[in-house]
Amino acid sequence: MPYSTTHRGLAHTFGDLKTLLAKATPLRSGDVLAGVAAESQVERVLAQRTLAEVPLTDFLEHPLIPPETDEVSGYLLESHHPAAFAPIRGFTVGELRDFLLSDEATPQVLENLTWGLLPEMVAATSKLMRNQDLISVARKRRVVTRFRSTIGLSGRLSTRIQPNHPSDDVAGVLASTLDGLLYGGGDATIGINPAGDGLKPVVELSTVLDTLIRRYEIPTQSCILAHVTNTIAAMERGAPIDLVFQSIGGSQALNKGFGVDIALLDEAHAAGQSLKRGTVGNNLMYFETGQGSALSANAHHGLDQQTIEARAYGLARRYQPFLVNTVVGFIGPEYLYDGKQIIRAGLEDHFCAKLLGLPMGCDVCYTNHAEADQDDMDTLLTLLGVAGVNFVMGLPGADDVMLNYQSTSFHDALYVREVLGLRPAPEFEAWLLRMNIAHDNRLSDSRGKALQLPEVFNAR
Repeated sequence: MPYSTTHRGLAHTFGDLKTLLAKATPLRSGDVLAGVAAESQVERVLAQRTLAEVPLTDFLEHPLIPPETDEVSGYLLESHHPAAFAPIRGFTVGELRDFLLSDEATPQVLENLTWGLLPEMVAATSKLMRNQDLISVARKRRVVTRFRSTIGLSGRLSTRIQPNHPSDDVAGVLASTLDGLLYGGGDATIGINPAGDGLKPVVELSTVLDTLIRRYEIPTQSCILAHVTNTIAAMERGAPIDLVFQSIGGSQALNKGFGVDIALLDEAHAAGQSLKRGTVGNNLMYFETGQGSALSANAHHGLDQQTIEARAYGLARRYQPFLVNTVVGFIGPEYLYDGKQIIRAGLEDHFCAKLLGLPMGCDVCYTNHAEADQDDMDTLLTLLGVAGVNFVMGLPGADDVMLNYQSTSFHDALYVREVLGLRPAPEFEAWLLRMNIAHDNRLSDSRGKALQLPEVFNAR
């Protein structure tokens, strides 16, 4: 179905909804690489003007990827709630944007809309927004989840300690974990990307972290970011698995590239639920996503990278996850070329995920060959803090020595908490106080005595 507009007497036609969305997307290198980007800023503005007039019902009537051939599309349409959609059924994309920015769109109203929104509707709306619009709307939408700590409450910002090691050395992992805990980090999770493949690192590292958590009665949860098949196998071996991780995407073909489908994710979710390891709740899935992954796997179906990214969020909410984050600049400059594009993508991803009801965090990051630096990350971190992001990463020196990319440090999390008056998860904050690591949201001078290095290493 073509979409047309006229500007200064000149007619311009976009062949279908997929094309219109791609042409309306703010410039990013991945869409240029895919050959779907607007050829000029004039064409981009014309596409945005045209997109603003598209009825939201078009997204229901004209699926961007046919559900007959794509199980993600099938799930997105099956899970759509007509009753939740009813208040905005007569809206265009532009009218939805205006509504979201209005005082009528209260936090409760946004929560009520959640299952009435298709990811494509939300992605389309974001393309008509400035950065401040993305921040303003996302800030209104809190998504709270619980396992051993409560994440996403207003006035709170959590962190994932990411103690990766290039050889999965337990002493190195524990040293990084100790560093993060003493800086008040880790209330979202202690999450390790194992360097090794297979079952062994999942069992060994989850056991070490479980021993540490139990030894110090830390109200947090561990996660070994391995393939879900290895996590299921580890649970069958009796490993102490808290959160179940998997990378996912917005098309069946991309998920096949990740080695998963909905049936396997359902199995993993059920297996994790059966362990009943949560204390204040049982949200336990952890998903990571990122703009560009579908293009890199040739699984984007001609969609722009931001729209197909939003579809991944629609799939993620099937599992009521504990954590979701975009690894925003990790895939490289081929997809997000510079700091400007990374900042924009991070705000888009957070906005879309929050409107779709996800507990969204962000790995505020970039690769060393991108046209970006730590000043850009400071900017995005601060903007996401204002927008109400659920969690960010904490790495020693902001440098991942295993994955070789730049993220945010323990100090960065302290900065954004201090300048914005944010606090850790309430259970974790009480633990920091009890252990004399922090007091009144400030680190204690004697915090080094709270966790003794030899005792931590005895957790091995």
